[in-house]
Amino acid sequence: MKKAPFSTLNLEPIVALFLFLLVGACQTDKEYVGMTIPTDQPYLIVLGVAQDAGYPQAGQQEEWKLIKEGKARKTYAVSLGLIDPLNNQRWLFEATPDFKEQLQLMDQVSSTDNYPYDGIFLTHAHMGHYTGLMHMGREAMGTQKTPVYAMPKMHEYLSTNGPWSQLVSLGNIDLKSITNQEPTTIGSFKVTPYQVPHRDEFSETVGFKVESNGKSILFIPDIDKWEKWDLDILDMIRSVDAALLDASFFKNGEIPGRDMSEIPHPFVEESMKLFENLSTEDKAKVHFIHFNHTNPLLFSNSPEHQSVLDAGYKVAREGQVFTF
Repeated sequence: MKKAPFSTLNLEPIVALFLFLLVGACQTDKEYVGMTIPTDQPYLIVLGVAQDAGYPQAGQQEEWKLIKEGKARKTYAVSLGLIDPLNNQRWLFEATPDFKEQLQLMDQVSSTDNYPYDGIFLTHAHMGHYTGLMHMGREAMGTQKTPVYAMPKMHEYLSTNGPWSQLVSLGNIDLKSITNQEPTTIGSFKVTPYQVPHRDEFSETVGFKVESNGKSILFIPDIDKWEKWDLDILDMIRSVDAALLDASFFKNGEIPGRDMSEIPHPFVEESMKLFENLSTEDKAKVHFIHFNHTNPLLFSNSPEHQSVLDAGYKVAREGQVFTF
């Protein structure tokens, strides 16, 4: 198979599984048509791009109507699959409420001798990022010692609070401690957590850098504001080959009747302004992800979506592949 350029979508035909993910009111973007699942090199695949509660959200009748009328499509919560087909290994980033659907997608494109995963990495204790662990318990899969990589406070939270503590006591999951900015080697990959400022009610929050074969991907689905971070996001973007970054809201005031300062995230408009002096090459590394149900970037036919592309950035989509 011809190797695709890293962090681009110029790939050959994808398996039919993911075609359904790329159609509907969000319209199939030409750059996402004709992808393939690599068989001879490690890769990362996007399993979901929505904010914690997905799209459509509970109680949003207009959104459910759009789905019914075929004017929109269901979108899963943010999750990534990391796959090494040569060594029959795979890892999951984020155990979302869509865990079972995303596992089924992974089963269609990969396998492992340590089912369901060789490990799961968690960023923090908000509903869209860890609650999928419930499917690993005795009421569901009853997995055996699946490694779950977590920061210290997240490790303690899972160990001491039910029902998650039962997963630990029954041996469904095997908690593995990770440390800020200290890499963990898994198979042919190196994974480094980077702690970021966020609403840390129950745990700290991290993003991850994944490295293999001299290439790297940065994944930061949640952060309060870039300027609150003790690291420079511009330097981070320059240092990696692709960056999947928090784009929960496109602009301020997006949620009528709610004080958005209570749910701080970098607005996409803010991020594009901050990133505007990056080189064309570095701008193209940025793939916005983690869209709230109100975010027009969910729809590829929206003016906002086009404005992001016109500015030189990209919008992450389910089924997107990054090779190492």
